[in-house]
Amino acid sequence: MKLRVLVRLKPGILDVQGAAVKRALVGLGFSDLTDLRVGKVIEVELDAAGPEAAQARVAEMCRQLLANPILEDYTIETADDLAPRRAVR
Repeated sequence: MKLRVLVRLKPGILDVQGAAVKRALVGLGFSDLTDLRVGKVIEVELDAAGPEAAQARVAEMCRQLLANPILEDYTIETADDLAPRRAVR
């Protein structure tokens, strides 16, 4: 089963990387940009008895390693939730 973990800084936590990217984009002429925060996407594929078991396993991975629970929130999406992605070049 394929799952995707979206990890983001909690509200109120200073996003230094996001601020730097926002400044750079404004400098490139994207003056309509009002806010920007940077996160990370982790794609996981594992053998599990079902979607609930897979989500529980990945949630445990998040609690132990993939996300810092003090600074970050995370969302777990199953393959059914995932829209096909097209590369943009």
